[in-house]
Amino acid sequence: MRRRVLLAGALPLALGACSVFNQTYVEPRRYPLAPRRPPGPAARRAPRGTVLMRLTRAAPGLDTKLLRSIRADGTEALEYYAEWSAPPAEAAEEALRRWIVDAGIFAAVLAPGTRGDADLLLESELVALHVDLGAGVAVASMTAVLLRNTSQFGTRVVAQISETASVPVPPERPLGPDAQAAGMVAALAGVLARMERELARRA
Repeated sequence: MRRRVLLAGALPLALGACSVFNQTYVEPRRYPLAPRRPPGPAARRAPRGTVLMRLTRAAPGLDTKLLRSIRADGTEALEYYAEWSAPPAEAAEEALRRWIVDAGIFAAVLAPGTRGDADLLLESELVALHVDLGAGVAVASMTAVLLRNTSQFGTRVVAQISETASVPVPPERPLGPDAQAAGMVAALAGVLARMERELARRA
């Protein structure tokens, strides 16, 4: 009798384990956050000095790779099967670096750990990257501080930059991850274009 009871108790556990193992694995979609500067003329003036780009920080809530959206009621939604191929702040930093290089604003864009001397320092932060479903737009925002090394006064602030861009997204709801990712990439491209203009004017 005891053996039958034990077998009866083990049967549901075995069936439960089978159901777990039989679940279909869904591989998440991965999207590159890599806007590129469109072909066009670079800086009209000769490149001025060198700039050292420090690591781009991530604002609170932007340390996840999952695609992020804001519902019409203000609550946050994450796409658990759709993510960026790299942490957003890291991807934004690399995109900003390539964008500045392609723009030809500086003679060289240096990375942390370099042995080269930098005339300017650029610190940046990714502040926003999401789709506002209520407004129907993708939003990206970055801030940056440009500093200059001086022999007499040390490091001084040259400019503080804060740029935000938004682009429309398709009206379909629910909005698929392909459209969400494309909108956020386009919004970040708008931010980088505005940062280019500010850096060219203030460097």
